[in-house]
Amino acid sequence: MFEALLSHPDFWKYVSIPVASGLIGWGTNWLAVQMTFWPKEFIGIKPFLGWQGIIPAKAEKMGRIVVEKTLEKLGSIDEFFRQMEPEKIAAHLTRSTQDRIEEYTDEVMLERNGVLWENLPLMVRKRVYNRARRAIPDVMDNLIDDISRNIEDLVDIKHMVVTQLTEDKDLLIRVFREVGEPEFRFVVNSGFYFGFLFGLLQIPVFVLMPENWVLPVFGFIVGIATNWVALNVIFRPLNPVKMGPFRVQGLFLRRQKDVAEQFARISTTEMITLRNMMHQVINGPRGDRTRMLIKKHLRPLLEGGVVRTAAQLTVGPGGYADLKRAIEEKAVDLSMYPFEDPVFNRERGAIVEKVISERMQALSSEEFQDLLRPAFQEDEWILILVGGVLGAMAGMFQLLVVFGVS
Repeated sequence: MFEALLSHPDFWKYVSIPVASGLIGWGTNWLAVQMTFWPKEFIGIKPFLGWQGIIPAKAEKMGRIVVEKTLEKLGSIDEFFRQMEPEKIAAHLTRSTQDRIEEYTDEVMLERNGVLWENLPLMVRKRVYNRARRAIPDVMDNLIDDISRNIEDLVDIKHMVVTQLTEDKDLLIRVFREVGEPEFRFVVNSGFYFGFLFGLLQIPVFVLMPENWVLPVFGFIVGIATNWVALNVIFRPLNPVKMGPFRVQGLFLRRQKDVAEQFARISTTEMITLRNMMHQVINGPRGDRTRMLIKKHLRPLLEGGVVRTAAQLTVGPGGYADLKRAIEEKAVDLSMYPFEDPVFNRERGAIVEKVISERMQALSSEEFQDLLRPAFQEDEWILILVGGVLGAMAGMFQLLVVFGVS
C-alpha cells in the first residue's frame, strides 16, 4: 500500500494533508485564545450578532473568581494590612504631612482670611506651624492604629478588587494572560502538532475512501479535537501520576511555584496595594466611617491650641467652629496624597507578595487550578465549536484548491 501511495499521481497532495491539518489546528487554537481575550468591548449588533472576549465580557464574574477562588483563600484584608506594618505607614504619613505642614496650613488660612494671615508676623505663623508639627506624630499613630483595628469594617476586599478589575479590563486580561502565558502558548502551538497527527490518520482514510466529505469532516474533527486535547493536557491529570520513570501532571499544575510568584507580584503591585486599600478606606462604600475616625483623631490637634491660636489671630472667636470644619475637610481631601508614593507602595507590597506566594504554593491542586481554569471554562463550548466550523471550512478549501474538486 505504501509503494502504491508513493507512485500515486496525487502523492504530494496527500502529503499536504497533515501539513494543512496542522495549520488548521494551529489557526483554530490561535483564534480560540484571541477570542478568550479580545475584543475588550462588544463588536457587532447586540445581543447575539457579534462578539466580545469571554473574559472582558464577564469582567465582574471573573473578578469575583479571582477574589473568591484565590485571594480569600490566601489571607484576609486585616492580615494583609498588618503585614504592611502599620507603624511604618504611620511614620510615612507623619513625614509626608510634616514636610508640607506650612503649605497645608497656609492653604486653609488663606481661604478663610488671607489678608490677615499674610500680614501676621512670620514669628507668629511659625508658632502655629510648629504646634501642628509637634502634634502630628501622635495624631497619625493613633489614626493608623484605629484604622488597623477596624480595617475589616472599612475595606471590602471583594468590592475593591472586583471594582478595579471590572473597570480596568486591561488589568483583568493581564492577570489571566501573565499567569497562564505558557499554557496559552501551548494551546496555540499544540494545535499544529495534534493537527499534524490527526492529518496522518486522515491520509489512509482519504486514500481508501476518497469521498468529498472526508476532508471537511476531518477538518471539523481536527478543529474540535485539538482544542479539547490541549485543554486536557493543561489541567489533567490534576495530581501527579507515576507512569514508569515519569511523573505526569497537567502543565499548569506543574508550574504552581512559578504561577504563585507571578500572581503574587501582579496582585501586590496592581490590586492589593496600600494605595488601593487606603482609597477604599477613604472613598469606598464605608468611607463615611473613616471620615469620622479622621475627625476624631484630629480633635486633639484642633482643640490643643493650634487652631484656637490661628482663629484668634485671624477669624476671631466666631470663626473658630468654621475653621475647624475647614481643616477637617482639608485633612480628608489630603489624606490620599502620602499613599501615592510608588516606592513606599512597592516596599509595603513586597512583604505581602511573599506571604501570598508562599500560601499559594501550598494550595491543593484542586484549589490551585481554579485560578486559570475559569478562563477556559467560560463558554468553552463556543470556542471548540467555532474551531470545528473553521476546520471544516479549511477542509473544504483544501478539497477545492489542492485536490481540484469542483
